[in-house]
Amino acid sequence: MKTRWKRRPEGSNWGEFGPDDQLGAMNLVGKEQVLKGLAEVSSGQTFSLSLPLDYPGGDVLHPSRHPPRRFATLRAGKSAGQQCFCFALARDNPLFTDVVSDDVVLLHTQYSTQWDGLAHIGSLFDSEDSGEPEITFYNGYRSRHGLTVAERRESAEPWAAYENPRADVLGVDNLARHGVQGRAVLVDLFKHFGNENRAVGYDDLQRILEMDDIVIEKGDMVCFYTGLDEVILGMRKRPEHERLHRSCSGLDGSDGRLLSWITATGIAALISDNFAVELMPRAPAPQVGHAMLPLHEHCLFKNGIHLGELWFLRDLAGWLRDHRRSRFLLTAPPLHLPGAVGSPVTPVATV
Repeated sequence: MKTRWKRRPEGSNWGEFGPDDQLGAMNLVGKEQVLKGLAEVSSGQTFSLSLPLDYPGGDVLHPSRHPPRRFATLRAGKSAGQQCFCFALARDNPLFTDVVSDDVVLLHTQYSTQWDGLAHIGSLFDSEDSGEPEITFYNGYRSRHGLTVAERRESAEPWAAYENPRADVLGVDNLARHGVQGRAVLVDLFKHFGNENRAVGYDDLQRILEMDDIVIEKGDMVCFYTGLDEVILGMRKRPEHERLHRSCSGLDGSDGRLLSWITATGIAALISDNFAVELMPRAPAPQVGHAMLPLHEHCLFKNGIHLGELWFLRDLAGWLRDHRRSRFLLTAPPLHLPGAVGSPVTPVATV
């Protein structure tokens, strides 16, 4: 099997879904997982798992990402330049009774409820075994294989200054074409830790799985409910930095046993209502090259495991808790936006 790399990172699965794979662990979600998910449906009740896409509000959570901006489209033709919002077509032709509204949105794809695509996080890695690390992504893809840097253009609008970057490989559109539907499992961290800002490691997680009688199998998509969604909604789009970053739990990405368990279990995707699935490492960083977000590196770069962030899981978690369940059918395709590295999503859980 010919590959584009001579060595792969330790703990990675590069090549296991084929030398040209761009879908990663979502290859495990197919007909069998859909049927398993459907088998979990008994009441027919659905839960929307998306925050309003203008939450959390402001740029406190991530200074490079900003809330959506919406505009009315401008009309062409006889009424050129006028806003097409509550626009009476009688202005163009008195015989028309239609009133039309049409709008435009400037949207950061990873501002609110989202999927991280596989092009979102790479690493400086020497996949050619040449002694020179270079920018590399899942399965050994590099910029020469179809990751295009945006073109710099002069513009008064900062969003237009770097136009049309493209992940022609590893774009989130691969996930959209595949579809995201299958069995999911919810782990209720909030039930055990409340709003405690706790980094949940392997030992914590195994204890919770045993206490709550949760079984996770190959191909399952796993959701971690921490309670941060309710904290975010309670701030009413006026987030407080300290409270955001010091509330609720998340996975401990620095725990090697936890990372190994994620791979060995065959999890297809990791999802949380917090903003990174993992908590930022608290321990002093080693004085060698290392990932700032080790779980992101392990999942996206090494193993092609998509991450879902800032999902609204509160109501689903409450229902599952009340009914002593943990499994459900999850439907969560991203936008089919070619070349995007991430996407907003409005997931639906069916129980």
